[in-house]
Amino acid sequence: QVQLVESGGGLVQPGGSLRLSCVVSGISFSIYVSNWYRQAPGKQRELVASINTGGDFVHYTNSVKGRFSGSRDNAKNTMYLQMNSLKVEDTAVYYCNAERGRNNYWGQGTQVTVSS
Repeated sequence: QVQLVESGGGLVQPGGSLRLSCVVSGISFSIYVSNWYRQAPGKQRELVASINTGGDFVHYTNSVKGRFSGSRDNAKNTMYLQMNSLKVEDTAVYYCNAERGRNNYWGQGTQVTVSS
């Protein structure tokens, strides 16, 4: 049984930071691409960051470049999203995802709210 368990969301002021974690079990994590998505109310789900299997290349959507850092620790079967300089428009439910070809597995989502 595949599980992706997310943690680290919460309420933060603009300019603050949060670190999301996603612990993966039930698959060979190291051969899956790790992705972070988010979905804000009334908006389409968007890909925020995509981390290759070795963790040495990360693609970011333009709106988070320079502020967010995706990483992974294959020995711990865990992916991370460090979010700095948070903005109100970053408010969304964030989902972790493990992808290999047509195989996709999803976390339960964690709420990130940026508000003063």
